[in-house]
Amino acid sequence: MSSDDLSTLRRGAGRGLAFVVSGPSGAGKNTAISALIARVPGLVYSVSHTTRSPRPAERNGIDYYFVADSQFADMVAAGEFVEHAVYLGDQYGTSKAEIKRLTALGADVVLNVDVQGACTLRRVGVPGVALSFVFFAPPSLSQLGERLRARGSESEAEIAERLRAAAREMRSLEIFDYLVLNGDLATAVDELRAIVMAERLRVVADA
Repeated sequence: MSSDDLSTLRRGAGRGLAFVVSGPSGAGKNTAISALIARVPGLVYSVSHTTRSPRPAERNGIDYYFVADSQFADMVAAGEFVEHAVYLGDQYGTSKAEIKRLTALGADVVLNVDVQGACTLRRVGVPGVALSFVFFAPPSLSQLGERLRARGSESEAEIAERLRAAAREMRSLEIFDYLVLNGDLATAVDELRAIVMAERLRVVADA
């Protein structure tokens, strides 16, 4: 290992970094990611595509790209996604073009994907981008249920289905590099920021 400029040996020095944040629906990922990006320079959000309907206050192109089933199927057939999965009947996917556009700007990227998508990304990777995997969850399933009910956007049957999905997702914890428990939002955001800073300082494996 040798370099006239030691800063080039850091993983985050001019290389694409992506932070894959996954966890149960209702864990507070969107809120935490927004707070994280507001605090950390050079960090941007990768907007995913979905076939589900927008929730109140969600904006197309900001929270998700909301697309029809037929458009999503066309994108899958064209190989436009680095990962895509079905979650509770709706489809979600991360487009190659979105990641390429953001990393070309020199930014590090945060991806909010479900656990199926994280498993795919762990297996296939993203060319030219170093991935770090974060499982983001409340401290318990009972707290998750309380948060889902407070959100007021799902029926009791839908909440029960989401809790069953969360229990299944937790069995994939071994594929993740980090675990952040969102018992207190400010603490969770601090922990996410610490992960970003640590990964940016990591020595490049092939330096």
